[in-house]
Amino acid sequence: MDSELPLGAEVVLVGGGHAHALLLKRWGMNPVPGVRLTVVNPAPSAPYTGMLPGYIAGHYGRDDLEIDLVRLARFAGARLVLGIVHQIDRAAKTIHIEGRPPLPYDIASIDIGISSNMPEIKGFSEHGVAAKPLGPYALRWLDFLAAPGPVGVIGGGVAGVELALAMAHRLVREGHRPEITVVEAATALTGLSEIAAGKLRQALQAAGIKLIENAEVAEVTPDGILLRGGAHVPSAFTVGAAGARPFECLKNTGLTLQDGYISVGPDLRSLNDPSIYAAGDCAHLSHAPRPKAGVFAVRAAPVLTHNIRADLTGQQRRSFQPQARYLKLISLGRKAALADRGVVAPSGNWVWAWKDWIDQRFMKSLSALEPMAPTPAPKGAALVALGEADDLPLCGGCGAKVASGTLDTVLTKQGQTARSDVVLASGDDAAILRLGTAEQVISTDHLRSFWPDPYLSAKIALCHALGDVWAMGAEPQAILAQITLPRLSAKLQDAWLTDIMAGASDVADVAGAAIVGGHTSVGAELTLGFTVTGILRGDAKAQSRAKPGDALILTRPIGNGVILAGEMRLLARGTEVVTALKRMATPSQDAAMALCRANAITDVTGFGLAGHLDRMMRASGVGAEIRLEDVPLAVGALRLARNGVQSSLYAANRAALPGLASETGPRADLLFDPQTAGGYLASVPGSIADEVLEGLKAHAPDARIIGRVTATAGLRLV
Repeated sequence: MDSELPLGAEVVLVGGGHAHALLLKRWGMNPVPGVRLTVVNPAPSAPYTGMLPGYIAGHYGRDDLEIDLVRLARFAGARLVLGIVHQIDRAAKTIHIEGRPPLPYDIASIDIGISSNMPEIKGFSEHGVAAKPLGPYALRWLDFLAAPGPVGVIGGGVAGVELALAMAHRLVREGHRPEITVVEAATALTGLSEIAAGKLRQALQAAGIKLIENAEVAEVTPDGILLRGGAHVPSAFTVGAAGARPFECLKNTGLTLQDGYISVGPDLRSLNDPSIYAAGDCAHLSHAPRPKAGVFAVRAAPVLTHNIRADLTGQQRRSFQPQARYLKLISLGRKAALADRGVVAPSGNWVWAWKDWIDQRFMKSLSALEPMAPTPAPKGAALVALGEADDLPLCGGCGAKVASGTLDTVLTKQGQTARSDVVLASGDDAAILRLGTAEQVISTDHLRSFWPDPYLSAKIALCHALGDVWAMGAEPQAILAQITLPRLSAKLQDAWLTDIMAGASDVADVAGAAIVGGHTSVGAELTLGFTVTGILRGDAKAQSRAKPGDALILTRPIGNGVILAGEMRLLARGTEVVTALKRMATPSQDAAMALCRANAITDVTGFGLAGHLDRMMRASGVGAEIRLEDVPLAVGALRLARNGVQSSLYAANRAALPGLASETGPRADLLFDPQTAGGYLASVPGSIADEVLEGLKAHAPDARIIGRVTATAGLRLV
């Protein structure tokens, strides 16, 4: 831990809106010791809506407008929980998310934005798409571009007109003739100056976009929009952009609401619950009502951050006083924009350049993150210790293991305990014990936590430990947990242990094993370990049974170590990290069962693919050829390896295999990357390899045949 203080308070940010993103940046620059910060969001990133029209028009890629919450959370030292909040229990002060234990909070803040959904319009949920939130709209828009038709936009405000112009521009650029209609229930473009509204009407006319005003939508159908009175507007792609709408979930919070939005005072706290803050479009500023605009969320962020900090440290809160007038920069489809400040409304390419500069500067402020500088060595440190130190952070997971060479040397010195009921001791994935006529396997694994969510960390750690049992072909039986907690208050000890045991139980239930006890202690950081026993129903899939001519099948991609190392150094992308975490937290017993006809199996973990393959081949007295291009790689791993990212165990893994030292390049480097909860490496008779691979696809879609076993000893890349 960075602080000697125990963690004693919980702050939970619900939503990854602009105000919370800026809070994370500020928190990382000046954290409050003794506080755990958590952000809850459905996805690992949050869109910057100011760039949405530019994305729809094709001026930006999707990544350009995504705020990476994984990187921001790492910078802030915060926990990121992916999920949708479905209940806030204010009496118990807990936040409920589907599929995991409730999150306790001392202070909570809500910044979930708004929706453009229109469930009250018949057929909209089935045949329309809301402009907000961005995700579904973006996906359906890309699909629509492959076979476009007429477009209908419900809502003639600034948002609807901007999107209509953006879609028209993109369709023209793609070689299509746009047929777009904007339908407004009252008068279009209210809230703008007369000159700005006039210019936008001209832009619609120039783009060939039809505007229908004072028309109420009765129904959305698969092929159009039906208006009250019977008129039909053709539309194969209907977008809802008729103003801001609060999310329905706010109704169940018991908070004071105004038109569905959380009413807050000048300090941004709820009017009836001082432990809950709200900011951004989901908040109603009771002291200074304003229209829904991102500028207010950005301006509120410093006050929100200060006041939460003040509540935690006993300082004085501040008041948020939003400006009465603000600049509106409105895209015109092409790389031109219009500026409206009430008196004048200039437009042109230069306004677009100005808007783009503002947007890019905002995004850069949230992406230009630097890892914290390493703590300098203390004065008077021993020279030998200084020689062992480096500036890289120590990896967690399997990247924190002791090198294989050191382990093998020590175990060789120790020798084996002579017991007739120990069939197999160290050297394979698990030991085998004879109990009468039955045989049992036992193995243990401990991980230095690399992800600040105890629930997910426990799932990954137990999946990792169970991998040894499944690799031996055994049925998991009993589990002992060994847990080291960081210094926490009694309340947080309860919360962390609840999370850990819930995560472990989720995996144990899938495995059909029982958690029968364990041990807890307090230390410097969270460390999770599990000892697992399993029952053998047949012969063990020992590493020593690979045969020449066997095909080598790998069930999961490699690269977890590089991704986790990159995440620690703020170099990995959030989507890459979350994809890897989900894979690590998924039990792999179905894949192990699909490999039941393999001659030998091992799970690929800390020593990397090359290290575990070498151990299997040496145990079997054979060699192997690997086709480097056929080895599946985790998304993002190759990019990070090309940029020189390596796990802290990489060098030792490579040094353990001097015969492969001449193989260079990022793909070859990944062979030595330590894996946490990695896949299985199986030696399968060549005659059935394709059949086995086909059977794996349902459980291990990334599985590949990566090479073959040879009679000649040694590992070779071909």
